[in-house]
This record gives sequence, structure tokens and C-alpha cells, in this order.
Amino acid sequence: MREYIRIFLITCLAFILAGCDSPKLNALSSSDIVVAFGDSLTVGVGTNEEYSYPSRLAELSGINVINSGVSGETTSEGLVRLPKVIEEHNPSVLILLEGGNDILQNKDYSQIEQNIDKMIQIALGWGIEVVLIGVPEKSLFSNSAPFYNDLAEKYDLVFDSNLIGGLMRSPSKKSDSIHFNQEGYSEMAEGVYELLSNNGAFN
Repeated sequence: MREYIRIFLITCLAFILAGCDSPKLNALSSSDIVVAFGDSLTVGVGTNEEYSYPSRLAELSGINVINSGVSGETTSEGLVRLPKVIEEHNPSVLILLEGGNDILQNKDYSQIEQNIDKMIQIALGWGIEVVLIGVPEKSLFSNSAPFYNDLAEKYDLVFDSNLIGGLMRSPSKKSDSIHFNQEGYSEMAEGVYELLSNNGAFN
């Protein structure tokens, strides 16, 4: 009897662990579209457009990645723009990297969070999977402002809190104080590709 109980418990544990390892994202095919939505870090300011992280991500993945970045954009502006971008491209995945300009302009964190929250709701409402990339606070050792983690947990999103902060602390990867160079954007794309791959987007 004890042996049956032991086997039963082991089986239950295996199912639980398998559930923990299940991918969060649907596997993408060559016909799927990914939209990289954000500000100048998405545009690729500091290098040529062909070396921006969306362009490099497209090369790595073989997927159509739309660069939908607008330099200087705040989350309030992004919130207005997002529905038009979704209607135009009908993406399967939205990579959301917004909030950097708000933080630089010392805007209220609760308002930034609210705007990004609404963007996430819009995308999810369209059945689009959201991948959230956190932006650091104005601190040398910051990885990402705390509200990004809160939003990722709230919506159970695929999320990276370290990528941008780590690159910001690497002078050799930057073209100026806030933008990356070709090497930096390439590393950014590789980080996003790994994030997507680890969560099931690429087989």
C-alpha cells in the first residue's frame, strides 16, 4: 500500500513540474507577425535601422518583426498609438518596451503603470500575446522599475527585468548615455530571442 502511495505522489509531482515547465507562448510560424512596440530603443537610435534590435531579431528568428518604435514617445502617446498599430499589422506577439521617456521626465510611476496596464489590456483583448521588457529607474544599479514586475505578475506575462539595465551599465555597448550602439542592439536582440525561445515561441 505504501508503495502505491509513493508512486502516486511521484506521479503527481511529475505532473506539477511538467506544468511549471510548459511554454507561456504559442510557437510562431513564418506567417506570424511580431510587433516590437516602443520608443527610441526600439527604433534603434545610435545605429542604422538595419542594426536595430527588431531587425536583428527578425534575422535570428526568421519571423516578420515590425519595428514600431517612435523616438521620444511617452506611455500616454503610446497608448493612443497602439490600437492603430494592432489594426494595421494584426500581430501574434507584441513586444512592449515603453516607459523610458516617462522615467527620464520624472513622470509619476502610478500613471506610467496605468498607461502600460491599458496597453497590455488592449493587446490581450485582441488575443495578442504580450512580452514585457522592463526599463530601469534612474539609478546605476537598477534593473527595472518595480511596476514592470507587478504588471508581469498581474497578467502572467513573459517578462525580462534585466536586459535593458544590464546594457545600460555597459559603456562599450552604448552610443550615448541612453542609447545603444550596433553591438548593444545586437545583444539586446539576442536577449529577446532567448526570452522568446525559452518560453516556446521558437522550436
